[in-house]
Amino acid sequence: MAGLRQRLRGLALIALRLLCEGWRLRACCLALGVAALAGCASAPERRHPQRSAEEVRAQLVDLLPARLEQREGWAQDIEAAFRHLGLLQSTDNLCAALAVIEQETGYRANPTVPNLPRIARAEIERRAARLKIPRIALAAVLRLGSGDGRSFEQRLQALRTEKDMSDLYAELIARVPLGQTLFDAANPVRTGGSMQVSIAFAEAHAKQQPYPYAGVQSIRDEVFSRRGGVYFGIAHLLQYPSSYERHLYRYADFNAGWYASRNAAFQQALSALSGVRLALDGDLVLPDPGLFERSRSETERVALSLSSVLGLSEARISRDLRRADRFDFEQTDTWRLVFERADAQAGTPLPRARVPQIRLSSPKITRNLTTEWFAERVESRYRQCINRAYRGAR
Repeated sequence: MAGLRQRLRGLALIALRLLCEGWRLRACCLALGVAALAGCASAPERRHPQRSAEEVRAQLVDLLPARLEQREGWAQDIEAAFRHLGLLQSTDNLCAALAVIEQETGYRANPTVPNLPRIARAEIERRAARLKIPRIALAAVLRLGSGDGRSFEQRLQALRTEKDMSDLYAELIARVPLGQTLFDAANPVRTGGSMQVSIAFAEAHAKQQPYPYAGVQSIRDEVFSRRGGVYFGIAHLLQYPSSYERHLYRYADFNAGWYASRNAAFQQALSALSGVRLALDGDLVLPDPGLFERSRSETERVALSLSSVLGLSEARISRDLRRADRFDFEQTDTWRLVFERADAQAGTPLPRARVPQIRLSSPKITRNLTTEWFAERVESRYRQCINRAYRGAR
């Protein structure tokens, strides 16, 4: 019966997705061509009817920290992000977005980073050493004049924010031949803004769904603005369909990648069924290098070893696993049969979502942190926001 409920819920979500595609194609379709209104697995629609922009902004002003500067500006940009993205402006979703912003940067559109000059220099020297570039050549490059009249060395020593560092790297790449060699024409600053969203995600999103603000020359620069940071961050948090019954798993996905929580639950079920211990990190397959021989992850190897148990060919299993970054992976035979067998073996339905076990690594991180720590911290802030919202409503 539990398995039947899971399949019926999946079919209902597909039906809702098709309706979204028919009614609001531009707002609902994103990188994978799948419609998404946030929170489809829960029912925030029943809490709030359609509200005006003024009503949503007023609620946001009440929910934002009392001492925050420019509360009205933050409220305006967050409301606009939800509206442009076609997302439900429920209290649940508003609080989810506010909780991530508060956890990531404490409402700073272009946050300062402690010890940023040291971090930037270490990255430059690491890349130079890997390429066997002599220190004297690197020092000569940094002594060159940059576009604002200062040398690159002077700008390096004065770095305060992520955008400062991004701009410095961008100019090194554009103006200095050795800069192109060092950074392979790719800016190493990969996240930014108030929600620390991936710049690659933002650029891909803008290609699929036109950025709603006029006169923009660089999506990278927009990520470091207040409006751009919340727009792309909220898209990454909420603009994809899921079967999740709690926002907690979206917070983990925000940190680890879309569907990481769902895929970690699949790994857990696969591990239980096979008896092989797997890393519950949400990565089911290795990136395809585009070569004739594709390497296989431990998860894929274990799944293939159960081919006879599942009654599926190895080719079918591999094909299904390559849909791990899509919502419809849950409709594949591999997903269905792994959970059917694992549920029967356990005598109870196994969870269809769990927070992945990933240790966070970044030059900006100085403590031993994990995706679970991040998700739980955001969940705590979300609950505080919800309490404020419903205290004020009484």
